Amino acid sequence: EDLCNGRVGSRVVFYTVRRVRGHASLSMAAPSHLKKSLGRNLKDNYLKHWTPEDGGKTSAMGADMEDMLTDEHVRSVQNLGLDPDKVEVYYNASPAILYEQALRYEKGTSITATGALVVRSGVKTGRSPQDKRVVDEPSSSRDVWWGKVNIKLEEASFLVNRERAIDYLNTNDRIYVTDGFAGWDPDYRVPVRVITSRAYHALFMQNMLVVPSEKELDEFEVDAFPKPFVIYNAGMFPANRYTEGMTSSTSVSINFERGEMVILGTQYAGEMKKGVLTVMMYLMPLRPSRNLSPAVRALPLHSSCNVGKDGDVSLFFGLSGTGKTTLSADPERFLIGDDEHVWTSTGVFNIEGGCYAKCIDLSREKEPEIFDAIRFGSVQENVVFDQWTREVDYADVSITENTRCAYPLKFIPNAYIPATIKSHPSNIILLTCDAFGVLPPVSKLSPEQTMYHFIAGYTAKVAGTEMGVTEPTATFSACFGGPFLVWHPYHYAEMLSAKMVAHTCPAWLLNTGWVGGGYGVGHRCPLKYTRQIVDAIHDGTLLNLPDSSYETMSCFGLSHPKVQVKDVPSAILNPQEAWEASGKAAEYKEKVRHLAGLFEKNFEQYAPQCSEAVIQAGPRTSFEPEKRK
Repeated sequence: EDLCNGRVGSRVVFYTVRRVRGHASLSMAAPSHLKKSLGRNLKDNYLKHWTPEDGGKTSAMGADMEDMLTDEHVRSVQNLGLDPDKVEVYYNASPAILYEQALRYEKGTSITATGALVVRSGVKTGRSPQDKRVVDEPSSSRDVWWGKVNIKLEEASFLVNRERAIDYLNTNDRIYVTDGFAGWDPDYRVPVRVITSRAYHALFMQNMLVVPSEKELDEFEVDAFPKPFVIYNAGMFPANRYTEGMTSSTSVSINFERGEMVILGTQYAGEMKKGVLTVMMYLMPLRPSRNLSPAVRALPLHSSCNVGKDGDVSLFFGLSGTGKTTLSADPERFLIGDDEHVWTSTGVFNIEGGCYAKCIDLSREKEPEIFDAIRFGSVQENVVFDQWTREVDYADVSITENTRCAYPLKFIPNAYIPATIKSHPSNIILLTCDAFGVLPPVSKLSPEQTMYHFIAGYTAKVAGTEMGVTEPTATFSACFGGPFLVWHPYHYAEMLSAKMVAHTCPAWLLNTGWVGGGYGVGHRCPLKYTRQIVDAIHDGTLLNLPDSSYETMSCFGLSHPKVQVKDVPSAILNPQEAWEASGKAAEYKEKVRHLAGLFEKNFEQYAPQCSEAVIQAGPRTSFEPEKRK
């Protein structure tokens, strides 16, 4: 078809049809009829690229098209259950073609003043974690952390949803197929095939997956290991809520044994992105083999990653609002990726081929790299723009606060491409935004403390200003990516600790939140100080401080500097000192115990699978505050 970025020729056209078909088992037309149908489809789409001067060549081409199709290719087409007589397939189409398709057929689509494609995701403007299901099947059942994150689904229900999705895709005049890789490292990457009814989804996944070369596409299925993971995105069609295991008209279900994901009832593209992350969260710890030690197996991480000019790699973990994106986008360092990575026995690689950035309150002054990446080829979701100038109003959240933009990694000027490096991390940085104002701006962690705080995944969100409520709310997300975990959190934490020890990699806990008091009393730690703390980590200043320059925080047992670091005053680095300076020493102790209690309560769900050393490394309200010297 006319989908290989404008490349034509019999080999490319033939290969396009061969690649389009995946892993289903529905039957349709008889092979003889199917061959004729495919031949016509190939010829019609091929002729779109011929000029009048080529007219003499077309008469001999018709019969050749049918002859090009072997029984293997016919079976491959039959497997998907999509009738080429009825469905026009756009395979790995260029952004320009997908722009045209989206503007022509998808309501609410426009082009912004900077050239980005603005789309609407329908009713759903965010993920639907309560509708996520994982098939309970023999090959993965003993590995999965079953519960509220991974809710069991019977395979029969999955197959009902799968057939419903394929039937819906078959009713469309056109579908879009995107092949790409999850992961930049050829030794670990997973081939992914996305089949959807929206051009918006195809362009989104072209940006988020690693784009294969022409040679890699030729070998996409032939040499793929494992076989391509297939996403059937029929999000414009609802699930049947009476199907066993369904609780709404939305369903996002994954079958690890079949290597498939089915989406119904939601057009939010982020479901595909995080679906791929979930697959990597399961598969990577099995590589190279599940029988190897934790330090050797591949560790998937919900983190950002950058590298210095001397090759020193840093991993940043943090929930929304902690500054993960801002701090990892350091102009003095190269960005490997902003969200998803894998730490292997040889180094680190980015899972994604692009970035999926928040757009709320975006400006060139605050985040110039992201702002300038929004151009032709980027996809902006649910933003509001001026109907005449087509300029986006990033402060307008009338559709959703979760406005987003997906763009290729190459749009970032200091991106490290290919996004894989044969160096192990030099620093692990866990970020939190503590609105209670009691955690130090920086603490040095032991391996056991790192495991504890990694499993806890803490930050705090400030309550709304409604009726004057200002008390912050603690938020915990295991491994800083709870909704995407497949194994128990301790499994990932054990691997992280083992790799840290094996490669002599220190870990740090950074509080980018409030100092000198909680929200409404103190103030947020200035970004300039947080950046200097990160610089002090990268240049070794903090690591080289003598033990006498650190003191231990009561209840939490955190070791933090008691001396000035670069231009960061000691009063900022020591929360107790900052509170005492405001005459609030007793209130500080109360808040410390309160937050420690929240940690203890949250960790109860993980403690049965954790070692005693990790449990003891966490905060404990029973600790009496130490007397300060």
